[in-house]
Amino acid sequence: MDENATKSAGAEGTHLFFFCPDITDATTVKRAQQFIEHGLRVIVFGFRRERYNSGYAPPWPHVELGMTADARYWQRLRALLGALPAIFAHRKWLRRAAVFYARNVDQLVLTVLARWMSGNKAPVAYEVLDIQPALMGRGPGAMLLRFIERLCLRHVRLLVLSSPGFHRSYFSMIQKYRGDWFLMENKLHTPIAAAAASRAKPFEHDGRRPWVVGYFGLIRGQETFELMTRLAAKLEGQVVFKFRGILTTVDETRFRAALAKHPNMIYGGPYRPHDDLPSLYSDVDFAWALDLENTDHNSRWLLPCRFYEAGHFGVPCLAVHGFEFGALVEEHRIGWTFGRPLEEQLTRFFQTLTPDAYREVRGRLLAQAQSTFVADEDVAALSAALERLAAAGPVIGDSARPPLRTDAIATAPARPSQR
Repeated sequence: MDENATKSAGAEGTHLFFFCPDITDATTVKRAQQFIEHGLRVIVFGFRRERYNSGYAPPWPHVELGMTADARYWQRLRALLGALPAIFAHRKWLRRAAVFYARNVDQLVLTVLARWMSGNKAPVAYEVLDIQPALMGRGPGAMLLRFIERLCLRHVRLLVLSSPGFHRSYFSMIQKYRGDWFLMENKLHTPIAAAAASRAKPFEHDGRRPWVVGYFGLIRGQETFELMTRLAAKLEGQVVFKFRGILTTVDETRFRAALAKHPNMIYGGPYRPHDDLPSLYSDVDFAWALDLENTDHNSRWLLPCRFYEAGHFGVPCLAVHGFEFGALVEEHRIGWTFGRPLEEQLTRFFQTLTPDAYREVRGRLLAQAQSTFVADEDVAALSAALERLAAAGPVIGDSARPPLRTDAIATAPARPSQR
């Protein structure tokens, strides 16, 4: 641990030890800064990944545990084992933790081991932003991973989820989790929203130019990308697809080939999440939020980050009918959803949509309260819940679960408020 981390670990206040899969990831940076802004003393234990933000140097105290890679689960297992000596070396600082905060199942396992190594029985909070495909298979590997997670959940005092669908369809139904949980949606970090000063200026449509669809962030799902490629071929001159971010589960060779073949598919490279969002959303009409990568589970249950980003800047989303996010869009009529056959429905939509019909939907989106898209009160409530966990102290045997105040626990989906 560096000198700053040592000073922080020795300072007064509630010490939150945050175990994360990537200290450079935008969601990790956002969460660590949010906790610090709300008075928690955060020390991060985490890995790095070779991604768009790989050169990022966190300003908060942190301990690097090695390198990992997306979707390479055996490599990640080796990295977890390789991290154990570093965790053991910092065991005396881990004893200072008032609460442990783990993101994703592999970090939950590390957290449980860190508690054991340090002898610290401080309560554990477990945050899940996605249900990984490795957890949802029917083979022995997936069954073993679910079993390990179920064992670790015995030590969890607060489950933090980005979508109510994860609780309803996975943790409650499959993992039989019956403890407290908190809905912490993937909303924009308040300073990012404030820096934008206002929402993006409306990208007006005169009825003559093509519609512009933006797909920003993690570009994932080969089936999703192939659908966009077919649409680009059918709708050349009518629709432009703009991509920014990094490829994850999309084949790069096929991606580059599609861009070369279709002039209405444009890739602008990676971007800085903290700085570039206003410019990204200032020249698109729609945010692409049709996720077809894991339609039986994660894609069906999640509420995507781009909804909150796009919503803040007044850009409606395109979503899948019957998914958690699709239901949200339909309930408040703040975007468009599509059923199967997706290609036919999307083609007809772009060929028949009028600027007036578009402005009507965007008007409803712009009327939403900014608390729908920007995290402020939510972060304060979560931080307060973690403070109460810390104040409750160690739990002998991790069997007793003193209830948190019910006003800090989400038991139903959070929905946009209407004006």
